[in-house]
Amino acid sequence: MKNRKGWLVLALAAIIAVAPALAEARGGGGKSVGTRGARTTQSAPATPTAPAARPVERTATPAPQQAAPSPNRPAQAAPATRPNAPTPAPQRSFMGGLMAGLIGAGLVGLLLGSGLGFEGLSGFLGMVLQLALIGGVIYLVMMWWRRRQAGNGNRYAYAGSTASGPAGGRDIEPTLHERTTEATGRTIDMAPPDAAPIPAEPVRQDDLGITKDDYEVFERRLIEIQTAWSQGDVGALRSMMTEEMLGYFTEELTANAAKGIENRVEDVQLQQGDLAEAWREDDREYATVAMRWRARDYALHSTDGSLVEGDRDQPSEATEVWTFVRPSGGVWVLSAIQQVR
Repeated sequence: MKNRKGWLVLALAAIIAVAPALAEARGGGGKSVGTRGARTTQSAPATPTAPAARPVERTATPAPQQAAPSPNRPAQAAPATRPNAPTPAPQRSFMGGLMAGLIGAGLVGLLLGSGLGFEGLSGFLGMVLQLALIGGVIYLVMMWWRRRQAGNGNRYAYAGSTASGPAGGRDIEPTLHERTTEATGRTIDMAPPDAAPIPAEPVRQDDLGITKDDYEVFERRLIEIQTAWSQGDVGALRSMMTEEMLGYFTEELTANAAKGIENRVEDVQLQQGDLAEAWREDDREYATVAMRWRARDYALHSTDGSLVEGDRDQPSEATEVWTFVRPSGGVWVLSAIQQVR
């Protein structure tokens, strides 16, 4: 009884050890690996075929690093001040000086009984009249001051205008409707701030102009790579992918051989595909394509050919995002595979 339990534990452990490799048996190991140039760390744009692709989990592209501040950079010196420099006296505004002068003149006049020059007035009635006059003058001065401040504010608002002014001239800076981007030269049509928001213009995803011939190459690469994977033909794989991707495929083939397993991916048929993005980096061109395909995907024991996983006759489907790269005008080769969430 104990021996039977021991064999069951060993068998279960073997199944658990082999299961991940079989569940991800197809070429590429069912992982997100490779390089997408400068966009390796970015998510591939969503497409109808692949609404969300997993980010690249393993790549030879180094992660971008933020520049650290230089330790030898001298600290910014504080503004120099002269020793024993006299402290500037606080400036008095025009309005404050005028008010102080008027109030002072009124108080002196009241104390001397002469008022603001009205020598014939005296007593309580004269004092009331003088206070009313002072209040009226203060009110007029305040109104004048406010109008002056408002006028300065309007002038500052049109500081960018030409000499002819905002009414008869044109601003030095172009209007929002006339501003263009330096990279593309296209006019950005923006509404005034008080208008309803305009949806952002979608980013152009095809900077290369991918043609029908390119799509046929992508489909052919899918079939040829899976065929070479099934046959363990490393030479054929080398001609259809980057050295980095060849390393990942060879690593998976070696791991399967160590387990005594051979993976077969046969009768590959592309069901649906669409372009996620295509762009250029220096002398290289990249194209990321979402592909949903079906095939008979199964694994066999290397020794006797018995079935380990999958179905020899019933096809299964897979959806992946493949990125291809080529030198300008060259041949497309596989540079990355991303799985779909």
